[in-house]
Amino acid sequence: MSRQDNPGVILPPPLIYGIGLVVGLVLKAILPLAELPAWARAIGLICILLSFIPGPWALIVMLRAGTHPEPSHPTTALVTDGPFRFTRNPIYLTFTLFLAGLALLTSNLWMLAACAVVVAVMHPGVIFREERYLEAKFGEAYRAYRQRVRRWL
Repeated sequence: MSRQDNPGVILPPPLIYGIGLVVGLVLKAILPLAELPAWARAIGLICILLSFIPGPWALIVMLRAGTHPEPSHPTTALVTDGPFRFTRNPIYLTFTLFLAGLALLTSNLWMLAACAVVVAVMHPGVIFREERYLEAKFGEAYRAYRQRVRRWL
């Protein structure tokens, strides 16, 4: 039996983040918690605005390199330029900034907690699997990249 050429993530990452968003919305509707101060909402807006930088930039760089951004597809190139110079996971950083920012902006502590759970699920369910896959596929080139660039920031 041959191994499929992808990292075998547990679920598509946008779905994992989407579940966190829905869980946060449902829990806030069922059991609202205290409102956050205005400064927290301002930080939320900043996070949302910042979230529009790394992800779209990463998609452009990946497509130019000829590799597919979805982890269910084979990776055909090790991309280390663009936002990948600063973070090994710019698209997941975008999703995380957006979800946390939305939670802060809407004063939704349930969504903020769900965001923490999402990140905790992403590590073993997606990120660690992708890292093992990339190391197996690109060997020393990926190990050197991993030494140079942090997982998040």
